[in-house]
Amino acid sequence: MEERSLLVNLRQTPKPSTPALIFLKLLGAALPVAEIVIGALYVNDCPVQKYIPVYLIVAGGFALALALLSCLPCSRESEDGSQSALSGLCTAWNSLISLFLFCWFITGNVWIYSVYQPSYVPNNVHYCNKTLYLFAFWTTTLVYILMGVAMAVGCCALFCLCVCSKIPLGGLDTDV
Repeated sequence: MEERSLLVNLRQTPKPSTPALIFLKLLGAALPVAEIVIGALYVNDCPVQKYIPVYLIVAGGFALALALLSCLPCSRESEDGSQSALSGLCTAWNSLISLFLFCWFITGNVWIYSVYQPSYVPNNVHYCNKTLYLFAFWTTTLVYILMGVAMAVGCCALFCLCVCSKIPLGGLDTDV
């Protein structure tokens, strides 16, 4: 019973204010905009792997599109709790863009990490602009760092939930 009250309390938590949501959306849009700008500025400056700037431009564009789609009111439920056809369409688009970004991320990993570490000296066979390469490298690596942190926090939260609710880690007791 305690687990259900915890879930009910989580669902009833107040939503962030509109200014906070706007700030978070703008903060979330900063990286995709930076990807587009860096990719466009150095589009011809990485002969060792010419697809790295393309990767940044496309990833930034689609991430920005996903962020803009999340601003649309199509994810809201109607008064009776049902979802509209527009809501289903938005969910489908969000899912497709997210799947594409996941596949594109894997592709970008191949392009970025396969040329590690390029030469930053122009006219070298393995040349790639230092700003372009390091930006692509560290934004990609940052995703892995954030995934690791999220997994560690999730495991800690799950462990704390099990300890606090006195549920054995092996599962629920069926003996009554």
